[in-house]
Amino acid sequence: MIAFDDAAALVAALARPLASERIGLDQADGRVLAAPVVAQGSSPTVAVSAMDGYAVREADLAGGSVRLPVMGAAYAGHGLEDALAGGACARVFTGAPLPAGTDRVVMQEAVGDEGTVAFFAQPPCGGRHVRAAGCDFRAGDELLAAGLPLTPQRLIAAAAADLSEVEVVSRPRVMILSTGDELHEPGHGPGFGASVPESVSFGVAALVRAWGGEVIGRRRLGDQLPLLQAAAGAALEVSDLVVVTGGASVGQRDYAKAMFAPFGLDCVFAKVAIKPGKPVWLAHAGGKLVVGLPGNPTAALVTARLLLAPLIAGLGGRDPRVALAWRGARLAGELEACGDRETFVRARNIAAGVSPFADQDSSSQKTLALADLLIRRRPGDGAATFGDGVEVLDL
Repeated sequence: MIAFDDAAALVAALARPLASERIGLDQADGRVLAAPVVAQGSSPTVAVSAMDGYAVREADLAGGSVRLPVMGAAYAGHGLEDALAGGACARVFTGAPLPAGTDRVVMQEAVGDEGTVAFFAQPPCGGRHVRAAGCDFRAGDELLAAGLPLTPQRLIAAAAADLSEVEVVSRPRVMILSTGDELHEPGHGPGFGASVPESVSFGVAALVRAWGGEVIGRRRLGDQLPLLQAAAGAALEVSDLVVVTGGASVGQRDYAKAMFAPFGLDCVFAKVAIKPGKPVWLAHAGGKLVVGLPGNPTAALVTARLLLAPLIAGLGGRDPRVALAWRGARLAGELEACGDRETFVRARNIAAGVSPFADQDSSSQKTLALADLLIRRRPGDGAATFGDGVEVLDL
């Protein structure tokens, strides 16, 4: 059994980006760049007007109030074909190419419109209201570095670079196997008896997707070793990572590790000194990664948040440390002294700070539904009271 920080370090060491792939921009939201985005052209490609107004030669307005003939209009995407002769002006609109020969735009509010003639009462002052060619970026500029997640604003930059596709890190393909004879599919229970709805896989699948993974399947399996070994082999064939829930203790039918034994199971760690979730484990099998989560719902989701989330993030190209962004908060309640295992207390945000729940049972699903963060308690921490500082992690 190893300490949590040691387990997190082993996860981070294995959480290396997978291979890359090219995808269209309309599919790239949230994906991580495997190669930089380089501008294919300059923006703007030519000098353009920054507002609606009149394009002029500044020298033509130096003498005070003047009237200039209006020699056409330019619109965004449609400029004037010919250069503008001296002593004339052109109507321009925001984004329109600046007519050749002009060097300033006078905003329309400062110009008298006399039909085919524009009246300028005084020489212009202030900005020229012209966006020079390449003032945003030039062809060959790197707009986005490899390793950046594609946010809405970064997708705009990638499209502005005139790219239809980007090179991104492949999303880790995850298969979730839930084990236990006691489980039945939600909505199909017998109403009475010892069976319980299988709930863990739904939360784990959502967590996988939230941190950049692709859930390629969920399977609910009984405790028959041949069946489990066949399912393990099939899962390893199609996934980058297999998550198995339940069967991690030392009971007669706890087969979570045994089901992967035919595929060369090699444990990275077998237990972690945390509460809840001590039985969580990580291994290699069949050339893939396997994460074993406890069967109790709270223990499963807490360990998934602590160790599976950084693994998924790293495999998908992110820094795995972003998944463990602890922050300081003020306690709005009381906590008992921590024992010899690092403990993660389910809590919620309230106006006064973070409030721990009284029910910390590892199988409690009602409390889990209300929790939005974990309070980290290190081994040997003394009792804490209202207003004390604590470390927290958003669930």
